Amino acid sequence: MAGAGPGAETAPGAAGSGRTGTRPPVPAGAAAGEPGGGRLCDLVCDGLRERIVTGRLRPGDRLVERELAAEFGVSRVPVREAIRMLLGEGLLQAVSPRRIVVRELTRRDVENLFDMREALEVLAVRRAAEHRTDIELRTLSRLLVASRTAAAAGDPERLARADAAFHARIVRMSRNELLVDTLDTLEGRLRWLFRQVEEPGPRGEGQRLLYEAIGAGDAEGAARIALARVRASRRVALRVLFDA
Repeated sequence: MAGAGPGAETAPGAAGSGRTGTRPPVPAGAAAGEPGGGRLCDLVCDGLRERIVTGRLRPGDRLVERELAAEFGVSRVPVREAIRMLLGEGLLQAVSPRRIVVRELTRRDVENLFDMREALEVLAVRRAAEHRTDIELRTLSRLLVASRTAAAAGDPERLARADAAFHARIVRMSRNELLVDTLDTLEGRLRWLFRQVEEPGPRGEGQRLLYEAIGAGDAEGAARIALARVRASRRVALRVLFDA
């Protein structure tokens, strides 16, 4: 994978964007800790994750607590907690006690991620087909339309978010909280993969087939479609990212 090495000194917020000093959207009152502002560390974590997933922060870019605190308009405490959360998600790497950088995913990282996708997503779609409701299917249909619309508009960032939302909804339909929690920890890396790798075949065709199988209650059919999609995506990802 291309990207800056661990020694990069790129200031957070400037990497890959050509812009500096632009504060990410923080709800009014959040920086002051007012009721309804949400957890500051979650706001900072979401903002940093989005930058990593969309490529504004690239592998090797350094995160500096002081600079991030000033940019987000918060103290260093929520920034430190957000960094800890992203380290746990595998999106950041501590190259020394005082140096945190965006992690570069290796071939083994990507292989391991696809192993997890293969095991967990196949289980999720099988359970979703078994437990589906009409309301959930309508929601899934809207997400499918959103994905198609983003693809037609040629908007890769919106498409990556739509794809992630479609898959996240299927996981929630599984009724398995442990499965939901496990895949939540992989969300950032999965979104990064969705953005990097085009789905094999016509865009959205696999999602349509998956939606139809789940809607028909065909658990085994949905599982076969999901397995085929993950394995095809693995082959494409390894070729695109590592020329393998």
